[in-house]
Amino acid sequence: MARTATGESSLARAVRILDAFTPEEPALPVSVLARRAGLHVATASRLVAELVAQGLLTRGPDREVRIGLRMWELAARASPTLSLRDAAMPFLEDVHAVVGHHAQLGVRDGDDVLFVERLTARDAVINYSRIAGRLPLHVTSSGMVLLAYGPPELQDRVLGRPLQRLTDRTLGTPAEVRAAMAVIRRQGYAMLPGHVHEDATGIAVPVRDALGEVVAGLSVIVPNDARASANVPSCRPRPAVSAGRSPACRSSHESDAGAVGHLGSALPSIGHSPSESGRRRDNAGARRRPLHRSGTDQRHRASAPGCEDEAVTVEAR
Repeated sequence: MARTATGESSLARAVRILDAFTPEEPALPVSVLARRAGLHVATASRLVAELVAQGLLTRGPDREVRIGLRMWELAARASPTLSLRDAAMPFLEDVHAVVGHHAQLGVRDGDDVLFVERLTARDAVINYSRIAGRLPLHVTSSGMVLLAYGPPELQDRVLGRPLQRLTDRTLGTPAEVRAAMAVIRRQGYAMLPGHVHEDATGIAVPVRDALGEVVAGLSVIVPNDARASANVPSCRPRPAVSAGRSPACRSSHESDAGAVGHLGSALPSIGHSPSESGRRRDNAGARRRPLHRSGTDQRHRASAPGCEDEAVTVEAR
């Protein structure tokens, strides 16, 4: 691989160019790419031309540069979160059908929460998150769930540096974050009213793999008003759906969408095949679909907070 006089590879420089794009600035001229990547304009222009030739970048009508469709294709083909997203999608759709605003799935990437799926609706409350977008762990409900159940070294690292505030209610001190984490572990969910935007409340529950490890956060974003707490899942008795487990979980809306507390994630190592058939993700809202229950070996555990010992087995499809 070609290297510069400083020993840096061409691949490393190309990655810096790709990293220069942001959700707010998806199209940039070569001069801006060069500046952000710390490269000479001629070097950046040559690398951009090579990336365009491979389909990883594309040029617009005004010669601005964008991420190419081949980049999206390659990322979607081998995404490490694809199986997790597929397993969670029926739950996201059920929750979204009940809540009617936003339902989303976030995973931890470094010290941020990265959102891998989001369902929204027309006229929904404001939501700053987006698919493939990221926010600091301590800011969002999904992030706080991941932080609360994360390893001590992660918590120490996040709390050892300044904590960004997005609103006056954002957790801004290590003491506030540690107190909030204790509450989350005790009650099994995070509820953050006005922490990302004054008009929105984030509510999240942990998503666990087959070993009980928290691998994601499933959250809803609803208006920050007196009705927000009605979206917190709670336990309701109902007939057994799995041998030896009589109670199962329902939401405060008496819907199967309440069974979102602990969804086994179908990690890539489990070997599930992704499937997209029949799933609706348009902006008009998601249709209801039943939870898929199965007795196969590929089973996943789902329950709402407070129902950790009563599990519903579901199949990733």
